[in-house]
Amino acid sequence: MDTVLWIVIPCYNEEDVLPITSELFLKELSLLIEKEKISSKSRILFINDGSRDKTWEIIKNLAEKDEHYIGICQSRNRGHQNAVLAGLMEAKKYADITISIDCDGQDDITAMEAMINEYHNGCEIVYGVRSKRDTDTFFKRVTAEGFYKLLNTMGAEVVYNHADYRLVSRKVLEAFSEFKEVNLFLRGMFPLVGFKSTSVYYERQERMAGKSHYPLRKMLALAFDGITSLSVKPIQMITNFGILVSIIGFIGVIWAVISWALGNTVSGWASMICVICFIGGVQLLCTGVIGQYIGKVYMETKHRPRYIISDRTYEKQNMDDK
Repeated sequence: MDTVLWIVIPCYNEEDVLPITSELFLKELSLLIEKEKISSKSRILFINDGSRDKTWEIIKNLAEKDEHYIGICQSRNRGHQNAVLAGLMEAKKYADITISIDCDGQDDITAMEAMINEYHNGCEIVYGVRSKRDTDTFFKRVTAEGFYKLLNTMGAEVVYNHADYRLVSRKVLEAFSEFKEVNLFLRGMFPLVGFKSTSVYYERQERMAGKSHYPLRKMLALAFDGITSLSVKPIQMITNFGILVSIIGFIGVIWAVISWALGNTVSGWASMICVICFIGGVQLLCTGVIGQYIGKVYMETKHRPRYIISDRTYEKQNMDDK
């Protein structure tokens, strides 16, 4: 089979888990090559996202041990989404298809074969979707599933229970490279590209080693980034809420004038304070949401690079010859 696959794996402070999962990735890649699902030129690409531990040293050692391991290093930490993008854009130059996956071992590596089969059946994007999250705590499972429901409710088009485990063809990546935004939310952006797609389901496993880099705080931040990057529904909600409050306020003014005319007015310090605090809180909240959109516009207008590669384990010209 002539199909060249690059497995794209972002890494940030993964010195504990990388020695374990790297062998699993190589075993699966070798099996796929043996079954003639992919070409022997296929590679496992690690992206070091400015790690502060020995992650980059481990990646370089792996690359020296086996030619199927390769790696790139970002000049600084730029976040998971930017690291995935850096890997995809690098892989686009050499691979026919890419599969992005985290290096913690929670996503079922053996699902790659089913993804490749779907690609050969004509699908350009294959989403890895978690069928079960039994290994997660109750709190983690509820908040994660609520995360996807919130995104869809707010107008961000995402595949339910899909993170960043997906197969993407070069054709899709060529089209995706035309998306120039700095604020990235890949799981909501790929559905916008179009092309024929499907899903492969798998069971989520426990992290093999190390600690999760996505606590509740980061999950909420990612959800808010996804909503504000892909949807204007919060602005529409603010507008609708503002209209509702204005109508209620107008009715209140009429009521106050009528009460004054009938001589029924009394001092109402408590009610006045409640109204002022409520309206003030609503105004600050609405201003904050609008400010988030303005901030994103500000960042987009700067056109700063979304990633900067400072080092590679391979030479470009050597890769072109392979």
